[in-house]
Amino acid sequence: MKKKTVFECIECGQQTPKWNGQCPGCGNWNTMEEREIIKGKSGNKVQLMHKTKEARKLKDVIDGRSDRIITGISEFNRVIGGGIVKDSMLIITSPPGGGKSTLSLEIANDAAQQGYRVLYASGEESESQIKSRANRILSEIDANLWILSDNSMENVIGQIEKINAELVVVDSIQTFAFEALESRPGSPTQTMECSSVLQKMAKNSDQNRAVILIGQMTKEDELAGLRALEHLVDTVLIIDSDKGEELRGVYCSKNRFGSTGEMGFFAMTEQGMVSIDNPSEYFMTMRSTEEKVSGSALTVVKEGTRPVIVEVESLVSQTFMPYPSRIGECLRKEQLNTLLSILEQRASMPLHDKNVVIKTTGGFKLREAAVNLAVIMSTVSSILDQGIPNDTAFIADVGLTGELKRIPSMESRIRELDRMGFKKVYVAPESVSKSIITEKIDIIEKKTLISVIRHVFTAHGK
Repeated sequence: MKKKTVFECIECGQQTPKWNGQCPGCGNWNTMEEREIIKGKSGNKVQLMHKTKEARKLKDVIDGRSDRIITGISEFNRVIGGGIVKDSMLIITSPPGGGKSTLSLEIANDAAQQGYRVLYASGEESESQIKSRANRILSEIDANLWILSDNSMENVIGQIEKINAELVVVDSIQTFAFEALESRPGSPTQTMECSSVLQKMAKNSDQNRAVILIGQMTKEDELAGLRALEHLVDTVLIIDSDKGEELRGVYCSKNRFGSTGEMGFFAMTEQGMVSIDNPSEYFMTMRSTEEKVSGSALTVVKEGTRPVIVEVESLVSQTFMPYPSRIGECLRKEQLNTLLSILEQRASMPLHDKNVVIKTTGGFKLREAAVNLAVIMSTVSSILDQGIPNDTAFIADVGLTGELKRIPSMESRIRELDRMGFKKVYVAPESVSKSIITEKIDIIEKKTLISVIRHVFTAHGK
């Protein structure tokens, strides 16, 4: 018997030698299924059957995560787990102007420089607009990078097959449509149909491809379209930014090939999105050990699996208004008011006639309770007009009772301080295991806020 593989439409029975997104017979989408034709020796008996896959032992399956496109953008590689998996589909979203198109074009050109055939398809920008941005942000445009300015998904699929692209960027998925469908681009039907076809092309066992979708974001800062789109893709990256600010945070909210919750940092410059490879250095002011500045305190936060040293700055000034100002550019107003109330009640420092402003170096957002002691200590430093040594950090939560509370992942935070050359760190009792205590860092355990204040400022000149 002879076997031959064909693709048959489940609606009309039309057969083609290759897979098509649209049936050439009835015009329906995603109805072509792979089958085998089995002919007997006489040649007159034909049997159609599904081409099935046999079950395999899980232990014998090869882990595909090792087959990745590793870009030269270190922060991007780290956030997605080490590089782009070749048979995967990820989506990048951000508010308008967040940098998603810029970052995607940088990724596309970087992969092209490594020898991969890359197609960048845009339904929003013309070829000249893409070229102008490329001239601005890329030092050299590689010959392996193709661009397509067209919102026809049929044309995109055709160009992918013609170029035999190994990496495909679609900007943005909400602007593409199948001409055979009557709904407009951006509708749930069009978006899901386009994404589903691209997913099948990415995960084709005969030709794996990596697909990067750029997704629009709603005014509620959510990915536009059905939630099913997030379920369809393997990785979701969200670019977080404030208008007018240089800092961009790339947050991974879903990743089938790495850790969810990872955060990468970029600076948006005239040359594009620049990877911040040492965030601890970026989010603190580099000063000599002898140079003390009042109103500054250092702490360590966790972004995903990575610890980052952050400088908290405070300014306390006399108010001449009935109600003092409480401004927290980097943390919630409720959190700031709570910490100032603890400072007034538990450390006997009245602030009813003082304006208080809190911010961080680089515009870092403070979300962890681990920063609370540093916020209070920076405020105390500003009140007393006394600086804290630059080799000292504070890592603890502060309860309403004025007691210091333990926080998780202390070991990795201490190691980051050690890497950056710190000498002292104030923590809650029993926060640190003996296995990480070193001679390089003096780990000072204190039970209450007032004991920390007395120890820091009495030891340094009060």
